Amino acid sequence: MKLSGATHEEPEINLTSLIDVVFLLLIFFMVSTTFERQAALKIDLPEASVEPAPEVEVTRLELIIDAEGRMYLNDRRLVDSEPRTVRAALLEAAGDDRSLPVVLRADANTPHHFVVTAMDVTGQLGFTRLSIATEKAEDGAE
Repeated sequence: MKLSGATHEEPEINLTSLIDVVFLLLIFFMVSTTFERQAALKIDLPEASVEPAPEVEVTRLELIIDAEGRMYLNDRRLVDSEPRTVRAALLEAAGDDRSLPVVLRADANTPHHFVVTAMDVTGQLGFTRLSIATEKAEDGAE
């Protein structure tokens, strides 16, 4: 008795389902990717160093925010911490000169929204030279 061997058929690969899976993965990664948002306000972050930088006498605006959120512009207390008040004070102090550096000094316990308000107003007015003041950390402090 002669048994015929199994016919040898060429296997077929169905690429349709593979392509569907690849497209679904592509769409998933595109949707879940966070895109970098560029800030409208450029900030020069300070660097702490052992040696203090040489003092250069430059006209600048110094915006100070205490722990309760009270704001001072060049040692003059502002009436309140509303954006319109900060805007008016900056416009009065700077005039048309938007190249003046603005130094933001905030107490470590200042609520975050006061700092954000100050940064937002300076950015809206067109100031591009904003620095946030820091202090040198004590030795052994963590």
